[in-house]
Amino acid sequence: MITKCILIIYPETYETRIATYRGGQPAFLKTIKHSEEELARFKTVPGQKDWRKELVMNELKQNEIPLDNIGLVMGRSGMVKPVSQGVYLIDDAMVHDLTVGVMGMHETNLGGLIAYDIAKELGVNAYMVNPVVVDELDDLARVTGHPLFERKSIFHALNHKHVACKYAKSQNKNYDELNLIVCHIGSGGISIGAHKKGRVVDVNQAFDGGGPFSIKRTGTLPVGQLVRFCFSGQYTEEEIMEMITKKGGYVAYLGTDNLNVINKMIAEGDEKARFISSALAYAVSKEIASHYATLEGEIDAIILTGMIFDSERFLENVKRRIGKLAPLALYPSVNDFEALARFGLMILKDEVEVKKYE
Repeated sequence: MITKCILIIYPETYETRIATYRGGQPAFLKTIKHSEEELARFKTVPGQKDWRKELVMNELKQNEIPLDNIGLVMGRSGMVKPVSQGVYLIDDAMVHDLTVGVMGMHETNLGGLIAYDIAKELGVNAYMVNPVVVDELDDLARVTGHPLFERKSIFHALNHKHVACKYAKSQNKNYDELNLIVCHIGSGGISIGAHKKGRVVDVNQAFDGGGPFSIKRTGTLPVGQLVRFCFSGQYTEEEIMEMITKKGGYVAYLGTDNLNVINKMIAEGDEKARFISSALAYAVSKEIASHYATLEGEIDAIILTGMIFDSERFLENVKRRIGKLAPLALYPSVNDFEALARFGLMILKDEVEVKKYE
């Protein structure tokens, strides 16, 4: 019987979420909020590591979590070098790449950094599962239109794979037997991928690349307009990247990323909020439908995942456009904790291969 606990570290932009699981069940959950003023003290994302780690350790001690009973630490995935799907030991090489931002810098990078430091302090190992840079793209999907540019795979791989496996299990199938389209709409970005027999063969680059606009990101922008915008002399590179990754989408159009507030605006008759919500449903539906071609019409199901699908109006807007393509499966919550805990338990039971990051 496994008695050791799994500690999960899950940083986001304005909060650090932590949890402990025992035997696959949650034992402790906590969200530590961070204000803009607190974060403004740090010039870089990695510079927040020690401060956030101290907040995590204080919470564990204040809540009398027995540190000597933690068997391993699971970190939220960050933007490391492209890897295949699976479980990875967080080691010095991975810590280096997370720190320098080898594939980009985002608060998710702190997941591996904090997990590694805490695990080292406790004398256990830290792991990462299905990081956002899982790369299974078909070669055709990499072609962009010019040889100087290549499409990269950055998406919500952990939740994509998690809900795809849950759906397969519900159908008494294996994930690698099915062709699926998975649409993930998170609190920041959107990724919509074609899963062909266990591989995500095409997916939009969900960080600063393209696809539909989202809660905070612009998605694909008109190329010529963007080029002229960049060379207008009115904005720095940092300001433009912030616009694309943090101040686009709902934030730019409606001034908020709070879905409850936006749904309230719509319910109270705000026509702009209603229009932008409809535009997002339209853009999402187009991206989903494009993968009908990717999978040559052979689709077992379309999986919709994310809190936004709790909105009946938004859900119906999407279903009306793509509901005839394939059966729909709804997973409205994104439960990365559940996914990380499942793999953590498999590690403790020695039921999964742990890969070395190279």
